[in-house]
Amino acid sequence: MASVGDLEEMLGPSPWGSGRTFDLVEREWGRILPSEFKQVGLLYGDSLVSDFLFLFGPKTIAVKGNWMSAYVKEGNSRIITNPVIPESGGMLYWGHSIDGDRLFLEDRGEGLWTVSAFRRDWGDWYESELPILDWLTGVFSGSLAADWMPEWPLVHTFETD
Repeated sequence: MASVGDLEEMLGPSPWGSGRTFDLVEREWGRILPSEFKQVGLLYGDSLVSDFLFLFGPKTIAVKGNWMSAYVKEGNSRIITNPVIPESGGMLYWGHSIDGDRLFLEDRGEGLWTVSAFRRDWGDWYESELPILDWLTGVFSGSLAADWMPEWPLVHTFETD
């Protein structure tokens, strides 16, 4: 199991300081977000990592999640068919690539949330059995999802608003 420290070792220091929380969105949605996602989102959320992967954080998760939830609920996707939070029992929409891939966490029960994705260029649904920290460390090391993720630089950059 990967740790947040493993991810920090790969990506480098967070572009954000302390004091960020997901309290407002958790109150708005009436649910507690998965703890591993919150760790990632507080460190690297609300930023574009190495010009390719945008991770949602406290500033963006509610707007993006509400939009995706309505988009799916209205039947606008043939491939993304499961409900999305804030819908009850929904997946958590937590990021996207610049190519239009959409990243989700699916609740597998007993506190386990695993990564799934709509892969735009492939036009399919991808499911992993990995939680977000394991998945991201695998992606950034190049050992996972190498067929639809880029070759990553040795030193990562972050673009924030």
